[in-house]
Amino acid sequence: MKKNFISNSSDSVRMFKNSFLESMSKVRFYVPLLVYIPVIIYLGWHTLSILQMDLINFFGYMGLGLVVWSFAEYVLHRFVFHFYPKSTLGKRIHFIFHGVHHDYPNDANRLVMPPSASIPMALAFYFLFKALLPVGANDVFFVGFITGYLVYDMTHYALHHANFKSGIWKRLKQHHMLHHYSDATKGYGVSSDFWDNILGSNFTKNKNA
Repeated sequence: MKKNFISNSSDSVRMFKNSFLESMSKVRFYVPLLVYIPVIIYLGWHTLSILQMDLINFFGYMGLGLVVWSFAEYVLHRFVFHFYPKSTLGKRIHFIFHGVHHDYPNDANRLVMPPSASIPMALAFYFLFKALLPVGANDVFFVGFITGYLVYDMTHYALHHANFKSGIWKRLKQHHMLHHYSDATKGYGVSSDFWDNILGSNFTKNKNA
């Protein structure tokens, strides 16, 4: 995809004429933590105390949920958020969900997913896992999945607003900035570039951020 416009302004562009819809499109970075940490605590407590799952299975299913999230993060970013419809309505929907972030990457109010979008998506995944996994396992699997989502959201915010000097965080920031400012058809992983390496969508080694 060739990028036609990127604003380095930290201002929020207005997306909706309706003030309520406009407010629902913005969220402070810590809001997902307030929404989902209580869910994680409750489901973890319910699995261990009420269902009395043993620790080996608990951490096994939780770890599996984290792994599945990492793949879901990549797939959603590459094939859903970067799907470019041809219709006018499709282009508008794409802009609302992800295009605005690429046009205004420094807008701090649109760096994490608002609950108006994340809660329906989380519920859809929860009931999918409930249908696929053994009774009780779906809750702790979802704990791992949602924990991975929170790591993704907080990492995404940090990559745009923290100045990392060295180490893995600096490498992740370079990886994500290349996605924004060099080639948006590569570098779909945010919290990790693992799946980019596996699936051939990483940047070449000689590119600099």
